[in-house]
Order: sequence, then C-alpha cells, then structure tokens
Amino acid sequence: MFNLKTTPFHERTSVLCQPQNWRKWAGYFVAGSYEHTLDSEYWAIRNAAALIDVTPLIKYIIKGKDAAALLHRVTTRDIYKMKVEQVYYTGWCDDEGKMIDDGTVSRLDDSTFRLTAAEPNLRWLTMNAVGMDVSITEVTDEIATLSFQGPNTRKVLNLVCEKPVDELKYFRLMTNAIKGAQVTISRTGYTGDLGYEIWMDNNDALKVWDTLMEAGADYGIAPVGILAMDMARVEAGLFMLDVDYTSTTHAWIEAQKSSPFELGLDWTVALDKPGYFVGRRALEREKKEGSAWKMVGLEVDWDGMERVYKQVGLPPQIPGMAVRASLPVMVGNVQVGYASTSSWSPLLKKYIALAHLQRPYYELGTAVRMEITVEHHRQHAPAKVVKLPFYEPEWKKR
Repeated sequence: MFNLKTTPFHERTSVLCQPQNWRKWAGYFVAGSYEHTLDSEYWAIRNAAALIDVTPLIKYIIKGKDAAALLHRVTTRDIYKMKVEQVYYTGWCDDEGKMIDDGTVSRLDDSTFRLTAAEPNLRWLTMNAVGMDVSITEVTDEIATLSFQGPNTRKVLNLVCEKPVDELKYFRLMTNAIKGAQVTISRTGYTGDLGYEIWMDNNDALKVWDTLMEAGADYGIAPVGILAMDMARVEAGLFMLDVDYTSTTHAWIEAQKSSPFELGLDWTVALDKPGYFVGRRALEREKKEGSAWKMVGLEVDWDGMERVYKQVGLPPQIPGMAVRASLPVMVGNVQVGYASTSSWSPLLKKYIALAHLQRPYYELGTAVRMEITVEHHRQHAPAKVVKLPFYEPEWKKR
C-alpha cells in the first residue's frame, strides 16, 4: 500500500487546518486551505505575509567538476553564466524541444547546484550524466521548505534573521540563520509578489515556523494553503505541470506536448549559448518558423458574461477558487484553443484565464469567446487576449 508522507511542518499545519482540506502533492499531504473560504489566505499573499509549506518540491543536489556542464546540457539556460548565489528559472526539454518539466537551478558554490522540479527526474538526469564527473542526489525528504510571500515578508525576515535581507536581490540567494537554525533564503516564489523561499534541515522546521509566526503576528502573517497560492499564480501568469501543460514523459500523443516557446518561456531559451543542449536543433527550428501555439492570458468581458447569465435570470456565478479544467475557446463557431486554468482575481476584480491558442489567434487584442456553464448549459462569454502577467506589483523585484 502507498502511504502519503507528512512534511516536517505537519505538527503545526494539521492543527491549523480547520476544514481538514488536504491535497496530495508529490507523495505528501499538504494543506489545501486553512480556512473554509480562501479570502483571508489570498489577501495574506497580496497584502501581508503568507507562510506556505512547499516541502514536496522535488529537490536534487548536483555536485562535482561537471555539475555546471550537466545542467548546461539538460536545461535551456546558459548555466556557465551563473554566479554563485544566483537562481535561474528554467525548463528542460526532450530531443524534439518539448518540455519535460520546469523548476529552478540555484548555484550554491562553484561546483554545487540545487535543482527543483515538479516531478521526479533522477533517471533522466543520470542518463544525461553518463561519462561526467558529477553526483546527483535527491534531497526532497531531507530539506524542509517554506514559501514566504507578500509585501510584509521582508520586514518579518529582518526581525528574525541573523543577517538583514534588504540587499537580497530578485532571483538571488543567501545563507542566513533564524534563531540559530542555519537556512538558505532565496528571493523566489510562485505568487508574483515580493517573496522568499526558506530552505532548512528538517530538524529545524518547527523552530523556523514558530519564529516566523510569532514575529509576523503584527504584520498579518497567516498560514496559506496551495488553493490560495493557485489563484495568485494565475494572476502572475505562472503555469503548472499536469494542469497547464503535459510533460513529454506523460503525453500519449504529439498534440499534448508543449515547447518553451509555446509556453511563453522565450526568455529562458539561450540559443546563443555555447555547445549542445537537449532539444537545441528543434528549438532553433521553431524560433525560425514561429510557434503553432502560444499560452496567453485571457480577460473575460464582465458585461458580456453578465448578459449571458441575465438570459436565465441569474447574476454571474464566480468560482471560489482557481478552476483547473479545460474550457474551449472559440472564434466564431471554430474552436481555436482552450483555457487550462481560470480564476476570479479578487485584486483585479476580473475573471481571467491561462489559455493555449493556435496561430494567429494568440496575438494580443484578439477577440475570442470562452466557454462557461450557465445553469447546466454550455455558453460562451466574450474575452480578449492580453499580455501576461495579469498582475505584477512594483515591489516584486525591488
């Protein structure tokens, strides 16, 4: 029998999780939400400080003389340009330039990197490391991780950290200590807001959690589950494996696969970097010819949606959380794509979606219609293609 694991924070999160709303993530139990509605958790991300247990992230330590060479070969980024204490976001592809997974690469020292992933990639990494002087070790179960997101997080960290975090730049990391516990703090996250991720030994997990909760009490700190984080990541234009795209290792047919260019990750594909990397030729070809599909933002026209509901005598019905479901997108009577995640944005007061559209319909400003269900009947609400992200506060990178 397969038993789900609990994270090192479970002793705290299980007591705080009022609805006992648990979700499965990479073999772990994690809190879906701590309250019966998502409002206060969502607003903790956008207005205060949200403490999110993200321990189930798959984590690898890649170490040795050829560690940089391996990551240079398997990712689309130019790893040789990475400085120590720098973090890269990247995808990695198969030989046809289609995405296997995505995550972050952190350079801990000259010959040591940490790679995070949504799903296990050890076999694939090992196959690409044949003949290289490198060790690859999965450390998922040894490193507890908190995502600390929101505009007040820097203030709270400065209260509890041995060294101030004021100078920690976007997508950089530092070693630090919280109440004697050695931690690594990276200026990263999955909400599109000011935020950090805190990496620590399992044995220090409860001490760090308690210290942050106590120091953050005057700053609106709240434990936040993955459902509120889901709403925030849609606003930030951030996609999710197995929701917004399918790994090539899971895809049954070619149409289920996506390239970095199709997912809007053009900026992560370093076609000018030296040497071979997996998928290079296919990506060079796609760059030259253009992409058949693109992931874009959709903004649903509220007045138009209101009219659709009014026909049956109802006000618009707003989902209480992000909807991870495929919704057809139409132009005229022809389906030109689909929305993969849709959500009401409490901050923007708009109904938004991440959508995959065929060429030429992915051009900004294109008028489309997205399927909505009104009183058990499929209808279509007018929408337009907009630039991602939907929301990016000025303090995110400051």
